[in-house]
Amino acid sequence: MVNIIVELSKYIMIILVTMYTFLCFSIFGYQDPDRKKWLLTQQNVLMFMMQLTAYLVMYLEKEDVKLLAFYLMQVVLFGATIILYTIIYPKVSRLVINNMCMLLCIGMIMLTRLDYTIAVKQFVIAAAAIGLSLVIPVIIRKFKLLSEWRKFYAIIGIFSLAAVIIVGRVSNGAMLGFEIAGINIQPSELVKIVFVFFAASSFKASMEFRNIVITTGLAAFHVLILVASKDLGAALIIFVVYLVMLYVATRQPLYIAAGLGAGSVASVAAYYLFNHVRVRVIAWKDPFAAYDVGGYQVAQSLFAIATGSWFGTGLYQGQPETIPVVESDLIFSAISEEMGLIFALCIILICVSCYVMFLNIAMQLHTLFYKLVALGLGTCYIFQVFLTIGGVTKFIPHTGVTLPLVSYGGSSLLSTIIMFAIIQGLYILREDEEEDLERRKKERLRAKRSSQEAKKKRRETGDVTKGAQSRKPRRPEEGKEKARQKQRIR
Repeated sequence: MVNIIVELSKYIMIILVTMYTFLCFSIFGYQDPDRKKWLLTQQNVLMFMMQLTAYLVMYLEKEDVKLLAFYLMQVVLFGATIILYTIIYPKVSRLVINNMCMLLCIGMIMLTRLDYTIAVKQFVIAAAAIGLSLVIPVIIRKFKLLSEWRKFYAIIGIFSLAAVIIVGRVSNGAMLGFEIAGINIQPSELVKIVFVFFAASSFKASMEFRNIVITTGLAAFHVLILVASKDLGAALIIFVVYLVMLYVATRQPLYIAAGLGAGSVASVAAYYLFNHVRVRVIAWKDPFAAYDVGGYQVAQSLFAIATGSWFGTGLYQGQPETIPVVESDLIFSAISEEMGLIFALCIILICVSCYVMFLNIAMQLHTLFYKLVALGLGTCYIFQVFLTIGGVTKFIPHTGVTLPLVSYGGSSLLSTIIMFAIIQGLYILREDEEEDLERRKKERLRAKRSSQEAKKKRRETGDVTKGAQSRKPRRPEEGKEKARQKQRIR
């Protein structure tokens, strides 16, 4: 009986996540607020149904009551997140909240299946990060001087990355972070957000060539520190984010061409200078031939994806534990194996719908600084998704970055939730701008109507006065004078 339920559950979850994904894009076609609210509520129902199905299967497989308790804790967290955001910020983007909760839900399901202890840690970090994120939209909305802190952003970013080189510890061949009081901190995850604010404030301050050269030099310094610490994924993200922000701010294709040329030269130089770069490129070319020298991760990832096929093997029916670092870097492969490629493709589309929403917010903001921040954070998010999924599917060399909101990793989870909260703050700012423009438009129309009515009244008053003057009787002297003039003419 349990086998039948497990087999049916994978199809049920695929149907639910497919319906959810369809609503992610169909919502953009509706303008009626009530209709959109109804569709967003349907998304919440689909998410909770999928979560219930997954944890029911895991409970039947393990017969462990703590799984049910953990499931209820997640229901409370996701429900509270949706309700609190909508109560505190009535203008908030419900689609962004729904997608954030959906991706967290999928990640918690797979992490619970892989390692319950890790899943509990992820849950605690997520709860703390969501609590923090409820304050961030207020900061974005109220603090008007965020665009003036360019030097502060640069100092924080460079010193945080430099600290990793000085006191960081090596993990999987790279210096990614350091440990404080038993907590592993990876500064590059948070520096990505700080860097976006730095670039946006710098471009807002001046678009002169001298300022662009200085900003580019500081951006290159960020990238070089990350390359020196062998954090290639973060280095690539910052490089691409800067190029996109530079082009949008300047509209100069020459800068993009120069950046791509410099990036290509740097990539070739890194291949010959750094052994770990060569290993990853060799593993990317043929992971099976380089199975013992770096290709093991990618090869196991490809095996898992092929095993899952379109519909997956079902929860606890695959062997994702054979994939190295499956909880963080290669969790997409585990999802593909047990939940199927259709489910995995839906995750990609949900991430794309987040990016579309970020771009939509960026295009409608009128202030250059906020526009660039929204664009930079959106690019940072979607490019990290691309690096993660591209690496595990052998589309590009594996860079070792996590899948945002899905993979295990405290720093990554915290930075992504903060990123989503900043986007929410910018969305509220956009709504404020729209209301302000609408209010000014109404005031102008009201003033114009008042002016027209005043002119009409003056015109009517003037006509009455003129008519009264024309009907005014002549004085006798005027009549006598005219009579004398006529007599003289005769």
